[in-house]
Amino acid sequence: MNNATAVKENQSIKVDPRAGKYLTFFLASEEYGVEILKVQEIIGRMPITPVPLTAKYIRGVINLRGKIHPIMDLKIKFGMDHSQITDETCIIVIKTASLMMGILVDKVSEVVNVASGDIEDTPYFGVDVDTEYLLGVGKIGGRVRLLLDIEKVITASDIIHLKKAASGENKEIVAESKGAETKINNGANNNKEKQHA
Repeated sequence: MNNATAVKENQSIKVDPRAGKYLTFFLASEEYGVEILKVQEIIGRMPITPVPLTAKYIRGVINLRGKIHPIMDLKIKFGMDHSQITDETCIIVIKTASLMMGILVDKVSEVVNVASGDIEDTPYFGVDVDTEYLLGVGKIGGRVRLLLDIEKVITASDIIHLKKAASGENKEIVAESKGAETKINNGANNNKEKQHA
């Protein structure tokens, strides 16, 4: 009889699937959280190589132990000013279902355990505001943290841009422009030869 009572009690307790550990970080003065299971590593400042003809929120690519990873500036993606690189700036390497990438953040805060009772559904802001990328709002230690669904932050078009940046498809553009320079230089050399003849 005790087992039956315990089973009934366990069934009445609902566990929110959003509960768990989150890595929290700052973008400007706002604090966000991303599920720790999506985080591969956190790296400090390192050179980011810009890739031409990509979306503004794609800062470029990094070479991390021989692998090229695209870097997204979340502040630009969220409509804020671009991130200023400081001593606290970090890149959080995230693994999504589609790709491995880095997100540029102003500073990493901490890893927090968010219980079911500490998560509120995202408030409704009207039809013009899309909040689908938010899992909810975490209330931890008297602070409010926006919990991101990183899979929804990165849209299908973002994935295309990020993969292009990482694969170096834009090298073709650079090669074409170098080819044009060579043609121009060869034309100039031909003109010089005609003048000397």
